[in-house]
Amino acid sequence: MKHIQWFPGHMTKAMRMMEENVPLVDGVLFVLDARAPAATFNKNLKKLFGAKPVLYLLNKCDLADEAKTDAFVAEIAKSAFALKCTATAQGAASKIAAKLPELLKEKFARDAAKGMTRPPRLMVAGIPNTGKSTVINALSGAKRAVTGDKAGVTRGKQWIRCEGFELLDTPGTMPPSFENQALARHLAYIGSINDDILDMDEIALELLGEIAQAYPQYLTARYSITDFSAPLAMYEQVCRARGFLLRGGAFDYERGGKAVVDDFRKGRLGRITLERAEDFRGFFG
Repeated sequence: MKHIQWFPGHMTKAMRMMEENVPLVDGVLFVLDARAPAATFNKNLKKLFGAKPVLYLLNKCDLADEAKTDAFVAEIAKSAFALKCTATAQGAASKIAAKLPELLKEKFARDAAKGMTRPPRLMVAGIPNTGKSTVINALSGAKRAVTGDKAGVTRGKQWIRCEGFELLDTPGTMPPSFENQALARHLAYIGSINDDILDMDEIALELLGEIAQAYPQYLTARYSITDFSAPLAMYEQVCRARGFLLRGGAFDYERGGKAVVDDFRKGRLGRITLERAEDFRGFFG
């Protein structure tokens, strides 16, 4: 498969802007995608935050495997604060807000000692398309941040006032290089990398192969696939099951590939997590 690499020019500027603003905040909400927590963890961002307390939000957990999500929360909680959530769900905001006193305990203690009552400020950060703006909109109770289902929607910074605290929205930022191409593929599957630079046929083939290993029953239920030994044969069965055939009976691979990726992203295949916490012990420390 072709090497995946995506680091648009605006991300260098975004990283610089975030570095400049870290001293202004009391903590960080680091948004991960619960379907691929390791892939959406940007170590460069973690380094940027220094000693600031970080709450990792494993967002979109309604699309992810619940047991695997819980395992990741437990792993991350060894070295930081972690919480699973679905930012679009009712009650998500109160669930996140309830965690803030614990996250900012030292800040509140310092303020109390000085007789101060300044509202805390939090930076919201993460890889593109993990749902940062949706988290902000949930916490602010209004559509303050622009959202979208593709990478690179947020380009600049903006401060948003919430009840009792302020949030700094930041653009999604990738690491400058993807050392682990397996994790890079996971970013492609979930839509964190611009689809326009990807070979979607290859992405669909790889995705089918991974789902076949971990959740073969979902492929059977959706596409009537029973033979999981060859990704191309599975791909053709997707086309057959969905009626994606060209004149003369040839398979319409383009439509088939888009269907596989879209079905995964929308949760139509089932609740899928692409990674296992036991493979990433110490990864988030």
